[in-house]
Amino acid sequence: MKHIVSFVLNGNPVEAAVAPEHTLLETLRDGLGLTSPKCGCNHGDCGSCTVILDGEAVKSCLVLAMTVGGKRIETLEGITPREGLHPVQKAMHEMGAPQCGYCTPGMVMASVAYLRKNPAPNLEEVKEALSGNLCRCASYDKYANAVVAASRGEFGAMSKGGV
Repeated sequence: MKHIVSFVLNGNPVEAAVAPEHTLLETLRDGLGLTSPKCGCNHGDCGSCTVILDGEAVKSCLVLAMTVGGKRIETLEGITPREGLHPVQKAMHEMGAPQCGYCTPGMVMASVAYLRKNPAPNLEEVKEALSGNLCRCASYDKYANAVVAASRGEFGAMSKGGV
């Protein structure tokens, strides 16, 4: 039996019919048609499904959809401006971090959530913050350097809200 869960997705109120065993990842992709959260492992190991839930980066494959009622969820679709890229996306692109790109949405979301808490991190802090996200192409240093560059405003101004 499905239940209706209401939450705020990328700034807009939404409702989704979910079964008790549905994950947030399944609901976002299959129920609501979003494509940025990826299913890489479905066990919380890779981070390709990372979204921001009430300000925290979470692996959406580990969150039961029934638990998100009344919460705020952000995906890559929600932080990307209509024209152009978010400063973190732009930095990653310009600095050549994405290779295959599969991990990129999760890396961006983990980075944005982290920069909202620590807007001026050093390289080691960023590496630690992104350690829960796997990159099968091994572009870790490029991703981390891009996040530091974005935090310095090298690829556009970061607003206080992180967008």
